[in-house]
Amino acid sequence: MKTLTLLRHAKSGSGEQGLRDYDRPLNAKGRRAGQAVGQRMRGLGLEFDHVVASPAIRVAETLEEVAAGYGRTLAPEWDRRIYLASAATLLDLVGDLPDSASSVLLAGHNPGLEDLVLHLVPDRSDDRLREDVEEKFPTASVAELVFDLDSWGQVARGTARLARFIRPRDLDPSLGPDLA
Repeated sequence: MKTLTLLRHAKSGSGEQGLRDYDRPLNAKGRRAGQAVGQRMRGLGLEFDHVVASPAIRVAETLEEVAAGYGRTLAPEWDRRIYLASAATLLDLVGDLPDSASSVLLAGHNPGLEDLVLHLVPDRSDDRLREDVEEKFPTASVAELVFDLDSWGQVARGTARLARFIRPRDLDPSLGPDLA
């Protein structure tokens, strides 16, 4: 059994003049959302024996905030392939994960994360969680995928079960989309 938890970076500031996309930091709402998601992960007892993440500033800061709420250090392996990766690139990365790791946290970006979930989880009319992901994978959201497999190399289309989908707005309505 393998568990892959996907974390999209929290809300970042809009690009300041001269600031590269890669270097955009979190805004205040993003910092709050990261901590709230970390607290929920702690409350659910989620544990990871391997963490891999995009080295973009907003992902690194998201992991810092999640760790603060989670109450544990997250020591990611930084992988530049995750930055703006497609679902196909992320699938290749998942296939290369060490089989000694049974529970992995992968932190990155959309649309790759959302597309990866939709690729790995079979489309069933009664799967409300998958429908929620298909509608939108908001910033600072977490999708937990479970595989009845022994090796990460066996991960393929339709092999995952979406065990949970956590959105910041479900934890605190003030962390939802701005309606103004």
